Parts: sequence; C-alpha cells; structure tokens
Amino acid sequence: MSDSRVDADISDSSPGESTAPPDDRHDDDQSPGFSGGDDVYASEVEGKQYRGTWYLPLRYDDLTESPETEEYPEQGTGGSFRLTDLPRVPRVGHVVGPSAIMLGASLGSGETLFWPVLTAQFGWMVFWAFIIGVFTQFVINTELQRWTLATGESIFRAFARVGTYWPWAFLVGGLVSLGWPGWAAGAAQVGTTALGLSGSVGVFGFSIATWKLIAVGLMAAIWLSYQTSSVMYNAVEVFQIGLLFVAIGATLMLVAVTGSWVEFANVPDAAQAVGELPEGIDIAVFLGGLAFAGAGGYLNLSQSLWMREKGYGMGNYQGRVKNPLRGDDPEPIERDGFTFRPTVTNLRRWRGWWRVVQLEHFLTFVVGLLVVAPALMSVAIRYAPGTTTDAIQMWLGNVVPVLGPVGSFLVFAILFVALFTTEYAIVESFVRNSADALYEAYGREAGWDLPKLFWRLLTAFCLWGVVIILVFTSPFEGREPFFFLVVGAAMSGVMMWPYTALVLVMNTTRLPEHIQPGWGRVVAMWWATGFYGYFSVLLIGTTLSRLGLSAFETAPSILGSGVGGYALWAAYLLVQGYTVGKSAAGKRDAAGTVADADEATGWFS
Repeated sequence: MSDSRVDADISDSSPGESTAPPDDRHDDDQSPGFSGGDDVYASEVEGKQYRGTWYLPLRYDDLTESPETEEYPEQGTGGSFRLTDLPRVPRVGHVVGPSAIMLGASLGSGETLFWPVLTAQFGWMVFWAFIIGVFTQFVINTELQRWTLATGESIFRAFARVGTYWPWAFLVGGLVSLGWPGWAAGAAQVGTTALGLSGSVGVFGFSIATWKLIAVGLMAAIWLSYQTSSVMYNAVEVFQIGLLFVAIGATLMLVAVTGSWVEFANVPDAAQAVGELPEGIDIAVFLGGLAFAGAGGYLNLSQSLWMREKGYGMGNYQGRVKNPLRGDDPEPIERDGFTFRPTVTNLRRWRGWWRVVQLEHFLTFVVGLLVVAPALMSVAIRYAPGTTTDAIQMWLGNVVPVLGPVGSFLVFAILFVALFTTEYAIVESFVRNSADALYEAYGREAGWDLPKLFWRLLTAFCLWGVVIILVFTSPFEGREPFFFLVVGAAMSGVMMWPYTALVLVMNTTRLPEHIQPGWGRVVAMWWATGFYGYFSVLLIGTTLSRLGLSAFETAPSILGSGVGGYALWAAYLLVQGYTVGKSAAGKRDAAGTVADADEATGWFS
C-alpha cells in the first residue's frame, strides 16, 4: 500500500491533485510558524480533497506507540495510540457535509412537526425552549466530535475504552428510539393526501392502505441510493444536501406567499415566559421537541462517524466504509487510533481544526435551524392557532385547507421532502452507529468485516421498517405516523442525558490538557446534562404515573412529587453531582501538565 492515496468518489476533488501527507517533522524550529500559515493551514489544492471524503493511509504498524503520559489520551481498556502529525487545517468551505446531514435529520422532526404544533398550541411562549435546545445541541454535537478529531476513533470506540457495556447500551437505546419508521410513514401520508390517493389497494388478496405502500417504496429508495457510491457516506451527503436546498427554498417561499412573517412581531413578547411550561402541555411531545430542536438522541452520535468518514483531523488516517458490492479495496479502521505530539505546530493545527469544526457546525446546523424552524412556526401560529390535533394532521387538516393552490403545494412539498430527508438520515444514522457499536463491542474480535456488517444492517433495517409499516394496527389507527414519531422522539430525549454526561466526563478525564474542552464548554455541558436530565425525569415520572404507578409522579417544581418521584429526582441529582465533580476534577488535574498548551486552549476551546 502506498503512503498516500485519495478516493474522493462523489466530490469536486481530483485524484490527480496533491495528496502529500502531513509533515514528519517534530522540531518546532523547523516550522515556519503560525504567521506563515504553510505549516498550519492547508493549501487550496490540499483543502479541496476534503470536499468529497479524504482517506490518507499510513503504515500503521511502523508508527511509534504513544507513551502513557499526561501528554497523550488515556488508553483505558484499549491499546496505545500511534503517533503522527495532525493534518493541516482546511477552510470551512472545504469540509461542509456532516452538519448538513444533521440539519437534514432535523427538518422532518422538530422543525416541521414538534415545534410548529407546540407553537400553534401555545404561541411563541415556548419558543425559548427551542432556542435553548438548538444551542445546547450545538455544544453537545461538537463535543461528540472532539475524540474523533483528536484520535480518529469513533465515539463508540471511545465509549468502549471506558467500558465495553456502553456501546451495547446505546445500541439498545438507538433501536428503541429510531426503530420506528415514523418519518417514512409521515412522508407517505403527506404524499397520498397531496395526490388524492387515500384509501386502500388490494395486494395478493390483502387490503393495504395506500400510504403504507408509498412508505415501503420510500424505504426501498433509500436502500437503493446507497448502491450509487463506492463510499457509503458520499451517497448520503450528496442526496441530503440536494434535498435540503429544496426544503429550505420552499420554506422561504411559503412564508412569503402566506404573509406569516408578520407573526414574528410577537416574538419579543414571549421573553417573559422564559423557563415556564404552559399548563396542559404534553411532556412527551415537549421532550421530543427538545430532543429534536436539532437532530436528537442516537442521531447526534453520528457526528463522530461522519467526521471520520469525511477525514476531519486524525480521522484522515482512518478508512471509510466502502460498498462491499463494488469490489473496491477495503480501508482499515484501526482499532487503536492515532494521536499527535504536542509540538507548537500541532497545537496550532488543533486550534485551527477546532475553529473550523465549530464554524462548520454553526453555519450549517445552527443557522439552518434558526432560518427554517421559526419560519414554519409562524405559518402554524397564523393558520392553526390553538390546534388540538397532532402535527401532521395540523398541517394537512388545518393549514392546507385555508391556503391557496401555491401555498398548499408548498406545504405538501416541504412536509414530504422534510420527512423523507429525516427518514433517510435516520436510516443512515442508525445503521452507521449500530454497525460501529457492534463492530467495536464484538465484531472486530470475532473477525467481522465492517463494510459487510454495514450493508447487512442497512438491508435488515430497511426490511424491518417495511414490516413495521405493513403490519402495524392498533387503537391509534389513523394516527400511526405521528404516534411513531412521539415514541421515537421522547426516547431520544431520555437517551441524550446519559451520553451527554459520559462524553463530558470522558473528554475532561481521558484527554490531555491541550485537547480538553475549555471551562466555558465544561459549564455548557453541565447545563446540557442538567437540562436533558430534568426533562427526562419529568417524562419518566409522568409515564409511570399514567401507567398506574402514581407513586412515581414527578412535579415540575420537584416539590409535590410522589415517593418514587422523589427517588427519581434524587437519582438525577446524584448523576448531575457526579458529572460536575468528575469533570471539574479532570480539568484541575490536567492544568499545567503540557508545555505550550495555551497555543491550543481557550475559554471555549
């Protein structure tokens, strides 16, 4: 195998362009320094390699193993990392992709369903929670990227270094939260309504609802799209970005056509409601909205894997998941990844990479959400105030009938594309996360092949979705799509609590000083664990109470909870106390242990 190779597949990169590996120099005197830029920032030619995906293989076994000192990540239950230099830093425009997929995952959940229906019911008085949710997820998502950026390992490999049970735990949580094809079902329901195809058709002697057949077709289309690229990630990125342009453009046109922009004048009045929950709000829907003020739950964990596939930071030296049907050469995902010596040049590169990662996520994910979601909320507030229906029925039954042909067409287009985009991202996220979790927890030692495992899980998950869509019947008949969504969203919100706490503890106790999050981020993550933990306990207590276990009722003010409810709140405070204490101790113990660490660190680094 050669020392360097590029396979950009679907990209603007050319295999003929420079593929020079990072420097092998470790003497700071040989570096031209930050001001020169040559040793810190990538050239235009080098940066363009990231527009597709960039994999730069090294002779792994020939690299020096990292010592167990305070200058390198803690090995935990795994082996030692291999030493090499951090790649030079590309421009933000060269690395856009992972956050676009995350935005696509968000559009069909919180942005078109949960938050529009919540604001239609309660007005802008709940808008504060959406804003807080978006910025909280910004911090969580970028912290999920930290380990991979620094080592090239996935977040699941990082979890396995803490305890081999963690990948299994999140795998189960992912199946419970994302194992329901609610977004494909919702897109199909929108499609059948728009085309006037409601009712049933006979298939092999069975009467099957038309929306179910369309939903099955969408699942098949997702599976087939993966076969268009030799690198599985590339197909997702290209299709998702294309669908995003359609959804965002249609949303802005809808606001202009309906005149709903006038509703934004009432946003300032909602400031007085910050921190308050309206009476009668459904906690499951509200927690689902908080989880999906962005992507949410199991979906967020994909940020780590997508950046490895893209080639961010030390992920540049890890292989990508290839399509096993294409017959391409496999690319190894090294079990014990890479790390870099804390030279001045590498520290400056780390600081540059961290800025690029945050900026890419902010400009794509945060700005995208703040444009699309409030726009759709304004339409819902204007045309469906006080609605008592679920989100899909609100759009189809309350909003569409009072709009003209153009407005109705745009609503149908936005809902269909947004729901399909989210289902696409969910299939991608669930399969990629689960394949990696299984591989790191068991499959690697068993001799499994990661690309084949990915492909088999993709096929199995799509077939599972088809079966659930076709056989599901219950007292919720006629509301199946949104029922699927509420179940998945609520579970996603609960799932975010433990992994946010785990990621914070891991990043402050197992990473060296120059790679650790700054104090501003540590405090933000304390907030995130408290935020999702609080609403998770509320949901758990409310759910148990509705099941007849009234002793577990949890009151929003804590006081007034049942005996079991107080036990739940005590568990919450115990977890929060441990998270705060452990992460603060990790920051304290690491202070001053790495020379020149201030080249890479900062208050919000």
